[in-house]
Amino acid sequence: MESFRQVLRQLGFIEGRNLGIELRYARNGLQQLPELAAELVRMKVDVLTTFGDLAPKIIAQTTGTIPIVAISDDIVGAGLVASLSRPEANMTGLTLMSPELSAKRLEVLKEMVPGMLRVAALWDPTTGASQVALTERAARSLDLKLKILEVRRQEDVAGDFRAARDDRADAINVFSSPFLASLFREIIVFSAEYKLPAIYQWKEHVEAGGLVSFGPSLAAMFRQTATIVVKILRGARPADLPVEQPIKFELAVNARTAHALGLAIPPSVLVRADDVME
Repeated sequence: MESFRQVLRQLGFIEGRNLGIELRYARNGLQQLPELAAELVRMKVDVLTTFGDLAPKIIAQTTGTIPIVAISDDIVGAGLVASLSRPEANMTGLTLMSPELSAKRLEVLKEMVPGMLRVAALWDPTTGASQVALTERAARSLDLKLKILEVRRQEDVAGDFRAARDDRADAINVFSSPFLASLFREIIVFSAEYKLPAIYQWKEHVEAGGLVSFGPSLAAMFRQTATIVVKILRGARPADLPVEQPIKFELAVNARTAHALGLAIPPSVLVRADDVME
């Protein structure tokens, strides 16, 4: 949010002076999203900004007039917009290309874990099936066996790690979703406990003790989103603003976690890494 506010300030929108930001968090779970969306719509805000695939879908069902700027995992695949170039209706924003990146993370895992044959993937079903489909295709091309494990509640994480162990998984691919991202502490703890190397979406999870991440910069995504919000505040229509994509992807590795898992970071990963944390 600080990255978001910083760009707004740079572009002339200063909180408390000519801008108000109403933050809402689904602290009690995803079932709270419709209530929060309705509350913000009743307040008649000028722009709604949200994250993921499920929250934008719920907000779009709540209002067909207030502009929505979404940071979505797969904005077209989730049916949120008609196309990247012509989003139509009242939504635009950013697509994180999560299906393509979830598949790409398998390649990084295979480099990081010598002799890897089996991978378990943690999947939030509210993001749809596109990450599953592309990652299954990538697994076949890499001659890997892939097991998809659903995470619908925080309590599912422990059972999924036991299932991964029982299936003799060599590593974990954490699919992209705001819900799974919110569970990073639990995932990091179980990854260490079961000695299962895991790859994440955000560098912040590697900073917290995760092994490796590959994806866009979270701060950069919020900065890009802020520029889109400003265009709308200045009169642009969401339907006229093409959906944007990340312009850079980061590879981050935690050397201490690699050592704890008995892994040597391959030179091919070291030379490409944007950040190696000691």
